[in-house]
Amino acid sequence: MTSHSRSDHSRSIRLPKEGHAALSEFQLASDRLHLNHGSYGALPRRVLARQEQWRAEIERDPTSFFQDTYPVEVRRAAAVAAGRFGGAPDDWVFCENATVAINSVIASLPLNSGDELVTTSHAYGAVLKAMRVWAERRGAAVKVVEIPGIVESAEQVAQLVVAALGSRARLLVIDHITSATATVFPVEQVVHAARQRGIATLIDGAHAPGQIALDVPAIGCDWYTGNAHKWFFAPRGCGLLWTAPARQGQILPVVLSHGTDRGYTASFDWVGTRDASPWLCLHEAAEAHDFFGGPMLRDRNTGLAAEAADLLAEALRGRISAPREMRVAMASLCTGEGGPAQAALIRKKLQAEGVIVPVSALAGHLWLRISAQVYNEISDYERCAEALGRLLRA
Repeated sequence: MTSHSRSDHSRSIRLPKEGHAALSEFQLASDRLHLNHGSYGALPRRVLARQEQWRAEIERDPTSFFQDTYPVEVRRAAAVAAGRFGGAPDDWVFCENATVAINSVIASLPLNSGDELVTTSHAYGAVLKAMRVWAERRGAAVKVVEIPGIVESAEQVAQLVVAALGSRARLLVIDHITSATATVFPVEQVVHAARQRGIATLIDGAHAPGQIALDVPAIGCDWYTGNAHKWFFAPRGCGLLWTAPARQGQILPVVLSHGTDRGYTASFDWVGTRDASPWLCLHEAAEAHDFFGGPMLRDRNTGLAAEAADLLAEALRGRISAPREMRVAMASLCTGEGGPAQAALIRKKLQAEGVIVPVSALAGHLWLRISAQVYNEISDYERCAEALGRLLRA
């Protein structure tokens, strides 16, 4: 296969460590090709070391930690979230992941029979299942707006979503960056239209922190959730929820505990004994993101993902899910027809060859989603294309 040269944009960015030289900063297995940062992240050694320090401190005196240290430190971590993603520290609370946060929001809504929860066909599977369960319990309904797997423009997405917002809609749940198709949705435009219609909005930004620049309050939504353990280098289990001040009086965590009657932050800060170390490492995660380049890292990863997507599309005769302006550090390609069983088989066969990359089924087609992180370089995607090409030919 002909090697693709780096684009002028990505070649102009120089980070402290990048490409395979940066693998020493992680514990990733050296005999595997890691192209799935988007699903579970990868923890830098420096952040892991801090997490181990927190865990050791907890074990030295669990009582003093949970009663005295934790209440202060979790609010300090919330201040880091506010400093990086906008808003005030008291607007931010922690959950294990975005799915937990979304369940908490929907469970808190005063839904009635006939009300509608609206989302799109690109919604994360677990989120869509949760929406249907909560709606069914209240006699409400879930409306799924069909968005093509391969979109033409942000305007196309916005028009389809806004057209589906009827008089019964009470909440719109929309992805900032979709999971299966890695497409950046026009959330500001859609949120503005929903607000004009009196519809509350919840943005599933699971992939956003660390992958794109964020000013959450400026979006204008009622709730925003994201995972810091994907692209922001926090330990797994570091989910974030931002709630607009006007909505904080009605929102409670899905697990109710001692803080339930003490307001928004208190109710989320304490839902029982748990491993809080992922949350308390948010400062070190932010420092790690800065170490790897911060805004330059985001630009570098976006450029590499675009270059890799073009390479794979040419090699596999695939179609990229969205135009370049609607993609950042991930990209999805439609590689042909197929269902979940075929997608799982291809993924496992690639895994057997040491290529770690998600393959999924959406609307009767197979999708390959790649991620670009600091430890990747273009040769990784050339190897992926060669391995997948052999499988598809077979």
